[in-house]
Amino acid sequence: MKKLLAALLAGGLMIIPAAHAQDKEGEAASPSPQAAAPAPSESEVTSNVAGDEAAAEEGEHETPHYPLKRPAELAWTFAGPFGHWDLQQLQRGYKVYKEVCAACHSMELVAFRNLEALGYSEDQVKAIAGDYTVTDGPNGDGDMFERPAIPSDHFPSPFANPEAAAAANNGAAPPDLSLIAKARAVERGFPRFVFDTVTQYQEAGPDYIHALLTGYGQNPPPGTVIQPGTHFNPYFIGGPALAMPPPLSADAVTYDDGTPGTVDQYARDVSSFLMWAAEPHLVERKATGFVVMLYLLIFAALVYLVKKRVWANTPH
Repeated sequence: MKKLLAALLAGGLMIIPAAHAQDKEGEAASPSPQAAAPAPSESEVTSNVAGDEAAAEEGEHETPHYPLKRPAELAWTFAGPFGHWDLQQLQRGYKVYKEVCAACHSMELVAFRNLEALGYSEDQVKAIAGDYTVTDGPNGDGDMFERPAIPSDHFPSPFANPEAAAAANNGAAPPDLSLIAKARAVERGFPRFVFDTVTQYQEAGPDYIHALLTGYGQNPPPGTVIQPGTHFNPYFIGGPALAMPPPLSADAVTYDDGTPGTVDQYARDVSSFLMWAAEPHLVERKATGFVVMLYLLIFAALVYLVKKRVWANTPH
């Protein structure tokens, strides 16, 4: 055992000087970084300067964030904890949808009978549904057939299928508008989204729809490339331009209540209607939430008072 330990110790002492010698040889063979690096030539300096200029130019023309403009926050009757629907506005918005938007956009998650919530009577809803034709079946012979719509039917699509919708609109099918007011919105960023919890701001969808519908006709910023067949809109969330042409124009829809037919009014009314379509029970939800919060506050106060009463005579 002693001989084995002596042999191992001797071998270790021999390895250490050898390794130290190899390190010295490596240091002598490798020149210092200052001596190894040759002076840059004039062509290399020129190329580096050109590269820096190209990088700076690329930074100036980097991909912008969309939308180019943020939608303005508008005043809506359904905003806030005590918001409510303006039934006259919802009826005007439905008329704008029916006469303008329904030519391209479906609303397949909304049934005709839901329109009674807008103040229409049962007979009026039946008359509205009767203006539409839906495909039903199969019949006894196994064939599909068409019939007038009834209140339990949903709003039909203007196209037979998504492929037909895309073929008629330059390859992109128009989106369904049933939930568009909840599905489209612009991120508000920090710290605004923190205060939205307190102010209960939930109208980003209608604000975006209104801004998009009224944002046509502006000049694009210098350097913005607009593809043929598209229309510049600084409020579009998907790019600088979209394929949909301006859908609204002054006096395009005649309101039954005499409200002026301006583009801004049309956009406000149809945005409100689409918000109702996306969340028809919004008012009931807010009322229920207010009662629940009031109950929790009263319950918390009672718990605190009971706790003080129970522990009043207990020494701390």
